[in-house]
Amino acid sequence: MVANPARKLEPESPVPNLELIEIEAINLFVQFSRALGQPRSYAEIYGLLFVSHEPLSMDALIERLALSKGSASQGLKYLEELGAVRTVYLAGERRLHYEAVAELRNLAGRFLSQQILTHFKDSSARLDRLAAQAQKLSVERRKHVGARVKLLRSWERNGRRVVPFVLKMLGAGT
Repeated sequence: MVANPARKLEPESPVPNLELIEIEAINLFVQFSRALGQPRSYAEIYGLLFVSHEPLSMDALIERLALSKGSASQGLKYLEELGAVRTVYLAGERRLHYEAVAELRNLAGRFLSQQILTHFKDSSARLDRLAAQAQKLSVERRKHVGARVKLLRSWERNGRRVVPFVLKMLGAGT
């Protein structure tokens, strides 16, 4: 079964495979994920692992959250790369099990490094191309786009300065 991306898990109508506390935690992380522009399924996986008292296998996540195997696999891979989940060895089990990492400093640091700083890498070249294309426009449009490119370059410079500072404040490094 594939999860409906628009669904909201409601405490009043419990999902058969989830407890009310799990639904509340999942909805909390889904709310955060919207603010960060991340897929809902990633937040659902993290939310369930966050309140789970034991590590869960991918199959358990698929069943409990009604996710597709691809969505669960992609979500777990992303969350592992971000440092939000880690694999756990369980004696006698062949399947990988996962648990949430609840260290905000590391999560925020990795998110900023992977999701924000990486986007600055090619922005300068893109801005150069944008400015070059603006030269082909009429004088009025060229003036407008030129001012916008100047603004974007300012944002880029400030972002490149601020994000490492925030990472340093978090103690997360770069």
